[in-house]
Amino acid sequence: MRVNRLSLRNFRNYKHIDIDFTANINVFIGPNAQGKTNLLEALYLAAMGRSHRTNTDQELIYWDQPAASIEVMFVRQELENSLKIKFIANQNKEILYNSHPLPAREIVGSLNAILFSPEDLLLIKGAPALRRRFLDNEISQANPSYYRQLLNYNRMLSQRNNLLKKIRERKACQELLAPWDEQIAGAAAVITKKRLEAVKKLTMLANLHHRKITNSRENLIVSYHLNGLQQDKTEDLSGWYHEQLGRQRQQDIFSGSTGVGPHRDDLILLVNGKNLRNFGSQGQQRTGVLALKLAELEFIKSETGEYPILLLDDVMSELDAARRSELLLFIKERVQTFITAADEQYFGQTKLGKFYRILGGTVTE
Repeated sequence: MRVNRLSLRNFRNYKHIDIDFTANINVFIGPNAQGKTNLLEALYLAAMGRSHRTNTDQELIYWDQPAASIEVMFVRQELENSLKIKFIANQNKEILYNSHPLPAREIVGSLNAILFSPEDLLLIKGAPALRRRFLDNEISQANPSYYRQLLNYNRMLSQRNNLLKKIRERKACQELLAPWDEQIAGAAAVITKKRLEAVKKLTMLANLHHRKITNSRENLIVSYHLNGLQQDKTEDLSGWYHEQLGRQRQQDIFSGSTGVGPHRDDLILLVNGKNLRNFGSQGQQRTGVLALKLAELEFIKSETGEYPILLLDDVMSELDAARRSELLLFIKERVQTFITAADEQYFGQTKLGKFYRILGGTVTE
């Protein structure tokens, strides 16, 4: 998979640009606040249908303009494709895939992309929601039906939570929870089973990279922590979820939220048997994150037959020389990569693809 061209119209600080890319490594160099990250954001939007920086599409439109657009020309399975997203002030965005309208929920899986930003270095020591999002993004791109199932589960969860609040306020009766519990239990079981399957493959891939980075001194194990399940018995997850929802119904009513389900689960990372979040050094945690990201690339390739594109947003300055070298060694001539950096020194004498100078919304090679 590779992106051949990116066209932006009134997007962020870009009025009108067309950029042709190399199939290897593309580096955007320039001072801060000049628009480097905006280019990666545009590619991420084309892949995921949403920005990783804002939930408000209006912020994506150039100041005082009525609309903006992103168009990406890319090759997938040796077939050329185009994907265009148009943002219109105070309206829903419009998506065209090969000139045909595409619902926003269908965009995931069209163009696969992995984003690695400084915020990802908090993946291990941050909140569980970060690790769930990492896992969900990975599975969704490899299996778009999972993304739709996840959206459906979140909708049902929101509706159950609204009902819980009404029951707490004595505006509805508890009996109304029964059909929601049955549906949510079934949907939760499907999501959890797919997560467990993905983690089984992910831990193998991540450990291979982790051992290579640490010269075989450390082993990394990634395990899925199913909140509330005391034993490793996952044969009848639907029945277990249904039982748990009934068991803590009163507590859920009191809190106005659902306390059991895949939205409460977590990933646990162990290095040589020790919890990386609690006992790992900063260096070990960063090695763990890098191993996870490289494993994510391998996971999507194993599921789809192609590497996704890789977006590296200012992470070179956050990694030491050894980890930078390991990252560049892996991606070179293997994964089409887009890198933002303030300085060329991070790349040393490594021969890469193309360098682009970014200054005030202009791009020059």
